[in-house]
Amino acid sequence: MHLSTALLGLLPLISAIQLPHIPTPQEALNLADTFVQQHPSTSLGYDNDIRLESVGDEFTILTHKKFPEHRVRIKSTSGWCDPDVRSYSGYLDVGYGKDLFFYFFESRSKPKEDPVVMWINGGPGCSSALGLLMELGPCSVSDDPKSVNDTKVNPYAWNDKANVFFLDEPIGVGFSQSEHGQTVGTTEAAAIDVQAFISIFFETFKEFEGRAFHMAGESYGGRYLPVFASAVVDGNRKLIKEGKTPINLQSVMIGNGVTDEFSTMESYFPFQCTLNGDLTEPVQNIASCVQMAENLPRCARMTQKNCVQSHDYTSCAIAMSYCQDVLESSFWSAGVNPYDVSMPCSPKELGDSLCYPVTKKIKTYLDLPDVRETLGVDSHRGKWSSCDNDVGMRFSLSLDSTGQTWLYVAGLLERGIRVLNYVGMRDFICNHIANEMWMEKLQWTGAEEYQMAQWSDWTVDDEVAGTFKTYGNLSMLKIRGAGHMVPYDKPKEALTMLNSWLEAGKISDD
Repeated sequence: MHLSTALLGLLPLISAIQLPHIPTPQEALNLADTFVQQHPSTSLGYDNDIRLESVGDEFTILTHKKFPEHRVRIKSTSGWCDPDVRSYSGYLDVGYGKDLFFYFFESRSKPKEDPVVMWINGGPGCSSALGLLMELGPCSVSDDPKSVNDTKVNPYAWNDKANVFFLDEPIGVGFSQSEHGQTVGTTEAAAIDVQAFISIFFETFKEFEGRAFHMAGESYGGRYLPVFASAVVDGNRKLIKEGKTPINLQSVMIGNGVTDEFSTMESYFPFQCTLNGDLTEPVQNIASCVQMAENLPRCARMTQKNCVQSHDYTSCAIAMSYCQDVLESSFWSAGVNPYDVSMPCSPKELGDSLCYPVTKKIKTYLDLPDVRETLGVDSHRGKWSSCDNDVGMRFSLSLDSTGQTWLYVAGLLERGIRVLNYVGMRDFICNHIANEMWMEKLQWTGAEEYQMAQWSDWTVDDEVAGTFKTYGNLSMLKIRGAGHMVPYDKPKEALTMLNSWLEAGKISDD
């Protein structure tokens, strides 16, 4: 989910940001002793014969001669969530005690052949366990969960024909953590850790080395994914130079993303005040719409001058605050779910559960002792939260969302990486109008042809489920009846989209 500045204001205020504590040598030794006592494990040096299937129920620590400063702690969770496939969880130390937590599920079809898909949630600061247990993962949480077995199999899980891992990033999100208090406050900084994670993962588990790889996510993932994928592409040059196998990145899939914060802000007027997509009447009242229309040109001028052309921090912050006040703030009084405007939601419900009570059920489940034991969550890790306010605030204070992310998308397209932008049409916060705007303006070698491409119906089981357009490596898909979280609202359609994209390299098989 994308947590706007307005939504962050509904959450508790964070304490002052602390500088990381650098331990003394003796403190480091004490920490290591404590870690060994708390985490029984088998320690293995790097070996070409290491396979995931050899990992047992206790943590196995893997080291790698090509990554001497990193290690993988991984354990089997087979039987959990998806009883018919092998699954794993653990931590990957991406450097200096920054441990990223992941869940991994093998494909239900051909795990030795199928591609690998990485999923991340947005926020910034939201755990990918939301995607796992609420949207596209192999299971969901049963009502009133009491034990690790209180889950239900998801027939539309994305590991239908893909090996899927869910990554909690950046550090501080979900079960990811740092041993020495390090923090991350920009997408570019987070990209360094994610690229390291991906490189170490594929190099360590040789059965997936060279396998087709796809990076997917939603919401603030529209900012994350283009930057993360670019780090992978650029990192391949270094991997090749060092004698390592490059990552076989094939595509990026963005769901209801915020790739262009400025187009998103401008889109709030037409989305609230016109009949568009699935809407049967405008979201906002006439008086509010008139006020937005009067202020929209000024907002566009201010952000263009102060955030795009110069990016002066103070001036840009003022411009963004002004635009949020005149274009976004009125929405919060409309009484509807910002992630699905067809549903009611009060500000209290928004702050309490993001308008989805299922998130509270997931929290209850992930805080159960036997669930944490099964997953191998470090005992000192605190209560799980769907979205970490501290992480979100750090990204907000750095004005990270104002980065020109579309430039990364253009760079990926020029290097042969396919990009799919899919959007549920009932979402306000990262809506279809905004995503169409930035894609039509995008400057790349296929820009003119993409702009001239025609929209076509997208069908699932002979029913029109949306519309799409494509040219070359760039595609956009608008999905009817879906909000911010397409796999949650339209699970069958989402899986159809994924399998078509992975198998045929496009949205439609026509």
